[in-house]
Amino acid sequence: MRHKVSGRTLGRNASHRKAMFRNMAASLIKTMEIDTTDKTAPKVEGRIVTTVPKAKELRPFVEKLITLAKKSLVSTEAAAQYATTYARNSTEWKEWRKSEQWQKWNQAIAPSVAFRRRAFAALRDKDAVRILFSTLAPKFVDRPGGYTRILKLAKPRLGDAGARAIIEFVGKNDRVKQKKERTAPAVAVETTAAPAAE
Repeated sequence: MRHKVSGRTLGRNASHRKAMFRNMAASLIKTMEIDTTDKTAPKVEGRIVTTVPKAKELRPFVEKLITLAKKSLVSTEAAAQYATTYARNSTEWKEWRKSEQWQKWNQAIAPSVAFRRRAFAALRDKDAVRILFSTLAPKFVDRPGGYTRILKLAKPRLGDAGARAIIEFVGKNDRVKQKKERTAPAVAVETTAAPAAE
């Protein structure tokens, strides 16, 4: 019996499953920056097509990474007041590096660096981590959760008739409900007969 065993095995051992989710998450995140000159690049950003069970298992993996990236925004903004604009290894930068200002910057930026390292440990892809922290975190800063959606496709996979689904980030391809302007109901004009003069 499989009491309290969560998650789908998807016909893979643990290391294969972990590598697959790592790869799929990196692919999904990387679609946020599409190269238009590349013919093999995806046509729609922020979306990949996979099977329904894989999409359902990938969703919490990606959403936890976005939450990590959002948490790092607080420390990044706090460190911005101590940061410098000098070029790296210039004499001004070296002076800033020896100053107390750098110590304060270092203390403020430390949680953000830790979050980036945790995200890199999960993804193992530097480009995906960069996009996650620079593009996706600011995009979802006001959203408390639910960063992805799963849409089931009608056509099954050609080889084995597996049910397919799209997993995508919310926001870009949202349907906007058009509000119909309500007109006030027409007020019936009552015509009362004038009393007859006697």
